[in-house]
Amino acid sequence: MFYSLARPLLFSLAPERAHELTLSLLKSAHKFGIGHQTVAHKPVTCMGIEFPNPVGLAAGLDKNGAYIDALAALGFGFIEIGTVTPRPQSGNPQPRLFRIPEAKAIINRMGFNNDGVDRLVENVKAAKYKGILGINIGKNADTPVENAVSDYLTCLEKVYNYASYVTVNISSPNTKNLRDLQSGHALTELLKTLKNRQLELAEQYQHYVPLVLKVAPDLSQQDIEFIASQLVIFKIDGLIVTNTTLSREGVEGLACADESGGLSGAPVFEKSNQCLQEFAKRLKGQVALVGVGGIVSGNQAAVKQQYGAQLVQIYSGLIYTGPNLIKDCVDAMN
Repeated sequence: MFYSLARPLLFSLAPERAHELTLSLLKSAHKFGIGHQTVAHKPVTCMGIEFPNPVGLAAGLDKNGAYIDALAALGFGFIEIGTVTPRPQSGNPQPRLFRIPEAKAIINRMGFNNDGVDRLVENVKAAKYKGILGINIGKNADTPVENAVSDYLTCLEKVYNYASYVTVNISSPNTKNLRDLQSGHALTELLKTLKNRQLELAEQYQHYVPLVLKVAPDLSQQDIEFIASQLVIFKIDGLIVTNTTLSREGVEGLACADESGGLSGAPVFEKSNQCLQEFAKRLKGQVALVGVGGIVSGNQAAVKQQYGAQLVQIYSGLIYTGPNLIKDCVDAMN
């Protein structure tokens, strides 16, 4: 109810300003003991981890892990922070975030703006949250794509001991050539190198932190076949399906629809689901699947579960629906 009252004010502001204000308000509310939401306890065991419920926050909302405790109070079963890069970077020039309310959609070209991995780790250490925390890692924009593995290794090593799982983001459309890492020799080398380092870190810290890959919805059947085979070969623990799309299907002719960047929200639901079904068909339960993309109702979370997702994540839907979406999704899922 509170969000339905606040939304008109927030939507009167520039999207990035509204984003910052919302997080600040959440943090203040949490500080004063308000804003807590109770959701059903529906434990799910996935990747060897017991999640209190299957609904998580997707990466991108809290890039630096500065609002973990406030977001946790909303009732998420898990929270994913990032994307974080080895060095701080400002991202792409503003404006870089656009609402399309008629379609419950968002276009962003943020460009991995973040304060760097060291700051994120400090924020995680300062948080009181003891729940399931995913940390999403990427490469710096000025790191050549052929050297990307070193950036991912740096982040993996620095966040490993503070993460419940680590997500390797190679699917943002807003870092030049990043999606090249989703195919061929580049993907093989990346997964092989990160898997080997994950096992070394597991030995070093005496605990195993699952490794998860996040892919785009703009994949061909051949891409899906290849990625699935590599996930199995290198024993990657999970796959997040999907990131934002370059397609503009569902927003044609609407204001801001021609802005460059990744499209998220309701229009990506079917495209993301098609990818999810294709990966589920090929992976046959060998890799845990996390469904994300276009969830704006509880029923849609349940659909992703039916298509093979053990967990789901939300982000854009929160902006249009508010925190009640978390509870609705948990209630709708088995």
